[in-house]
Amino acid sequence: MTHLTGKRVAIIASDYVEEPELVKPRDHLRDSGAEVKVYSREGKPIQAAQGDVEPTRKIDVDGSFADLDVDEVDALIVPGGTVNADHLRMDEKAQTIVRKVAAARKPLAVICHGPWLLVSAGLVEGRRLTSWPSLADDLRNAGGNWLDVEVVVDDYLITSRKPDDIPAFVAAIEHALVDARV
Repeated sequence: MTHLTGKRVAIIASDYVEEPELVKPRDHLRDSGAEVKVYSREGKPIQAAQGDVEPTRKIDVDGSFADLDVDEVDALIVPGGTVNADHLRMDEKAQTIVRKVAAARKPLAVICHGPWLLVSAGLVEGRRLTSWPSLADDLRNAGGNWLDVEVVVDDYLITSRKPDDIPAFVAAIEHALVDARV
């Protein structure tokens, strides 16, 4: 038994997700005892990428966005990758999922280009957050306070910039899940 036993985490992603931003948090949280499930738009395996455009491998998923019950998870992770993030931000189900997680004030961890989904879902105004630097203007224009640091925690919202920030990102997710036990 490890310190996250009993915690349930969902990850939503689509094709050309930045592989380390999905795989590293998934594997670390699983190793820490959490049950982590990955969901794609249609419940089909997703093509991962490195550096946005170099295909790496297919990642198996546990279901579709429609199968994800926000009431049954303790946290949600949205990995980046420019193509993945662009697909997610245009997906009504993905927008609904992040809105429900935010409304429930559950940890919502978003990295790299993932905050585009937050913009499209109307969840940025008044928030402190970070992202891949090219999203700074988008986040500011949506009313957010963009910071250039490895991880920003603003209440339940956890954001990071890039794959190099994954250790701090995962540590913040773990901390939020442990605090949620109290």
